[in-house]
Amino acid sequence: MLLTLHGAIAWGGGEWWQRGLLLAHFGLFLIWQPVWRGERQIPMPLALLVLCIGAFFAVAGNWWLVGTWIAVLFGLIGGGVPGTVGRRERLVAILGAVYLVAMLLMWVVPQLFTRYAVSQEVAGVVRYGLPLLPLIILAIPGGERRRGDPVIVDLFYSLMLFLLVVALALGSFVIQEVTQGQYLLGLMQSLMVIAVLLAGLSWLWNPRAGFGGIGTLLSRYLLGLGLPFELRMRRLAELSQTETRPEQFLRSALTYMLELPWISGYGWRSAQSEGMVGQPADHVEQYETGGILFTLHAPRPFSPAVLLHLKLLMQMTGHFHEALRREQLRQQSAYTQAIYETGARLTHDVKNLLQSLRSICAAAEMRGADDSAAFRALVQRQLPQITQRLGATLEKLKSPGLVEMRDVDAAIWWQGLQARYAGRNIVFLKPELREGERLPAELFDSIADTLIDNALYKASQGRPLRISAGLSSGPCLSICDDGEPVPPEIAADLLAAPVPSDNGLGVGLFQAAKFAEQSGYALLLADNRRGRVCFELKPVR
Repeated sequence: MLLTLHGAIAWGGGEWWQRGLLLAHFGLFLIWQPVWRGERQIPMPLALLVLCIGAFFAVAGNWWLVGTWIAVLFGLIGGGVPGTVGRRERLVAILGAVYLVAMLLMWVVPQLFTRYAVSQEVAGVVRYGLPLLPLIILAIPGGERRRGDPVIVDLFYSLMLFLLVVALALGSFVIQEVTQGQYLLGLMQSLMVIAVLLAGLSWLWNPRAGFGGIGTLLSRYLLGLGLPFELRMRRLAELSQTETRPEQFLRSALTYMLELPWISGYGWRSAQSEGMVGQPADHVEQYETGGILFTLHAPRPFSPAVLLHLKLLMQMTGHFHEALRREQLRQQSAYTQAIYETGARLTHDVKNLLQSLRSICAAAEMRGADDSAAFRALVQRQLPQITQRLGATLEKLKSPGLVEMRDVDAAIWWQGLQARYAGRNIVFLKPELREGERLPAELFDSIADTLIDNALYKASQGRPLRISAGLSSGPCLSICDDGEPVPPEIAADLLAAPVPSDNGLGVGLFQAAKFAEQSGYALLLADNRRGRVCFELKPVR
């Protein structure tokens, strides 16, 4: 592209093939141009306009037009340098920009002077020296842009570079025409003036102290179109606090932003919902953030500052919507978890009740002809307790968390536990209690049944075990056996989470530990070694 431009303006001299090279250069520019992607379909009116511009550029051959075109190319190439990551691509862009500036100042601008002729030395450098830069670009490995890899051009940098090179060229031209002096002197004077202006602007953009700077003023302008940006953010935050449903927040936030004078309507579409507030209009912009595709409608075209402002607002709206959606999912998960825990807890209570009934049935099967009175006394003691525990379970089902536990005499409770498991090969140690000591019957019944049931199941799967139960002052309940220890990988989570189980859901001890924690007690694996596996329930001091 640069070589065809060089051949047309440095060697053309009004020849017929100059226009052909200019057309070839314009065609190569259309292939390289960073504005439209290759897969994008260009509307027919725009395509005709581009072709007309190219034909006019080739036919006219005016030096003013050529100078303007070189300034545009310099702005496009230089504006892509900040977005270039690779070192080779950056070097290619810098070499191309240097070539264009040198060609403009050494060849094109002098052609504008009617009384100035380019010297033979300068002409030789331009014609034979400057083409080395495009040739070096061709020789750089990977210097050419890969197909499908777009050139990212910063509009602000491109516009600034275009204006700088135009100011430099026109300044040199004006100084030379006014002073009737040397072109080189006028060029140096223009460079000095532009350097001073750039130094002053750089200081004004971000001064060291005092004044906030042009950059701060520009940011305030971009963030305060029609209403201060922080007020909009505050209003969005208030809506996120008052609106609990994400879809309702989205509708309320977009309805609030209809107050902006340059917007007529908003549309949105997400995986959960879609809708629109306001009225559709001729000019539409779309922006996607947080899984929501926003459609902005306006009666007039969007300016870059307004579009940036709206994108910031849409991004913040998307963030608030996503936060509300995650909060809603957490609430649903918590509700599901509460249902699960309630169901598991009630299942655990029913299982313990069945275990008590199973104990009575086992006592009935083993009783002899002379044990009728003892068995009748056992049934008379246990059935009221089972009825009370079943009633408490039903109350939990109706209103979880509202059932109060009743305290009973610890010695009487211990006698009832011994009677409930009479004949089950369990050694009940002598209790060590203070006189009149009491305990929460529901908690101790539930955990005692769970621990004893687990120990009995463990004994049924292998060699006979010695299972012992003890009650000490505190009150503190201990259930021990002389079997194999709990595996370390299971013991770590045994009381903190559901674990794999061969005879259930693996939640019995987990639910028992949570029940104890809610009641002010702690269920612990106090000992876990071969021949001594012991669980303890004791109050938290």
